Amino acid sequence: MENKILECKKLCKKFGKKQVLKDVSFELNEGDILGFIGPNGAGKTTTIKLILGLQKITSGSVSINGYDIKKDFEKAIYKVGAIVENPDMYMYLTGRQNLNLIAKLYKGITKERINEVIEISGLKNRIDDKVSKYSLGMRQRLGIAASILHNPNILILDEPTNGLDPEGIKELRLLLQKLAKEEKMGIMISSHNLLELDSFCNKVCIIQNGQILTNCNISELKKQVSNNYYIFEVDKVRDLYKVLDEKIEIINDNFFKIKLKKDDVPTVIKNLLDNDYNVYQVNELQVSLEDAFFEKTGGNEIA
Repeated sequence: MENKILECKKLCKKFGKKQVLKDVSFELNEGDILGFIGPNGAGKTTTIKLILGLQKITSGSVSINGYDIKKDFEKAIYKVGAIVENPDMYMYLTGRQNLNLIAKLYKGITKERINEVIEISGLKNRIDDKVSKYSLGMRQRLGIAASILHNPNILILDEPTNGLDPEGIKELRLLLQKLAKEEKMGIMISSHNLLELDSFCNKVCIIQNGQILTNCNISELKKQVSNNYYIFEVDKVRDLYKVLDEKIEIINDNFFKIKLKKDDVPTVIKNLLDNDYNVYQVNELQVSLEDAFFEKTGGNEIA
């Protein structure tokens, strides 16, 4: 049985007369990595701030580990770690010195626990260097180390990959997977990097115009997307738009992408051959999280 550790029920938020969230409901279970995505201004950061008690809830409820965020704030927030935007650190101190300072904000954080999070975050070899010498990816890992010092079972991250290079993103992905699997932590990530989320999230929640469009396993979401994508390799792509009525996406001089039902693939191949195009291969392309997102939101930009 799944252990539910975060539950949002019919969350609403108004700024004056403007309603920015309406009946937002979703949940996070132990060990889940939930991708929280949506177009510009959809309400992602507002939702996170309501969960963390940084903004007042207009109506609805947030329950964390069985405690209502409005009625029992301290008990509810105690097992939550979070980074909203970039983590703030003292650049002139070492990583260890930063963690020692943050540990003093909590009761009972031992040196053993500090060493444990240093090991978990993969900073053991650089922890005694000044933070000013860290890469952005290392600072992000140090921020996560600081946010899990008090043994939370929920970690909430708002745009954690912003500014990271591919190596930094990979390091962050491996760390989050480790926390979810080994620490049984439920992780909620708001990000515009759909390709990256697709590689390690098991659940997704899409929000648009302050309302939840879908909330399910990523595998289930991909099944909901109608039609499959196919990659065609041909001898040329010149004038393809005149030959094919379907919407196509030119990849390069020999490949194009097209969205089709499986039964229509032979028809497209015949059409190409009849118009003097050589078809070398056709491969079904698995639906990506990005494909599913644009299908659900009608093509709105992600942010």
